[in-house]
Amino acid sequence: MRLSIFRPKRIWGIVLRHLYLLKHSISRWIDLLYWPTVDLLLWGFITLYLQRGFYQEGKWIYQFLGALIFWNILIRAQQGLAVGFLEDIWARNLLHIFISPLTIFEYIAGLFIYSLFKAFVASILMAFLAFFVFNFKIWIQGMDVFLLTLCLIIFAWSIGLLTMAFVLIFGQEAEILAWALALLFLPFSAVFYPVEVLPESFQSIAKIVPTSYIFETFRKILLEGYTPYIFIGKAYFLVFWYFLLSVGIFLIAFNFAKKTGKITKIGE
Repeated sequence: MRLSIFRPKRIWGIVLRHLYLLKHSISRWIDLLYWPTVDLLLWGFITLYLQRGFYQEGKWIYQFLGALIFWNILIRAQQGLAVGFLEDIWARNLLHIFISPLTIFEYIAGLFIYSLFKAFVASILMAFLAFFVFNFKIWIQGMDVFLLTLCLIIFAWSIGLLTMAFVLIFGQEAEILAWALALLFLPFSAVFYPVEVLPESFQSIAKIVPTSYIFETFRKILLEGYTPYIFIGKAYFLVFWYFLLSVGIFLIAFNFAKKTGKITKIGE
């Protein structure tokens, strides 16, 4: 076999191809810029939290374990909805589904139940591992944990519906949002640190993010032994409007995709 000599122009051709793809792809720019930003903000605020000594000795590990379990519930429920929808797109099954007698509300209800199953399995696994390995019992708070979990799941569904709407409008370029959109709220959600660690501008944003009240409530329960139901009330109030807005946006996007024929083209 004849070996060809390395040609810089051919190598540059490969580089240029991917640069052109990057130039015209929002999803690739998100992948390039978004994840480093989230990682820096997240771990930066965690470092500030630990340095300022807000945590209580002996309990900070439980804060992180509980936060991981709750955040995992949100992620599993959101991705169960969004990725379940994407799987129908990847299988080119979306058109077949919607020419059947199945209504859009029945389809969404099925995805809701599937996302609940994924969230339940993952959270049960993490809860038992946390108990057997770290002796952390997240379920001992009873009804309070249920209220927080239910609010998280409804918020996860809101994010999932928004992701599905963006995919219907913008096509497969928006698929990355199935993994990225929930993390947009992560720095403002006070998952691993209290809201007071954030800069004032970020605190203003956190006030309209329901997950900030959910994780602040969990932190109060764990560290101070009481439940700030006013926080739970604020979380449910915000989640209610997030959910209504996301349902409205999804229905608009779905009708738009039907009228423009995008449903027949998505996944091709």
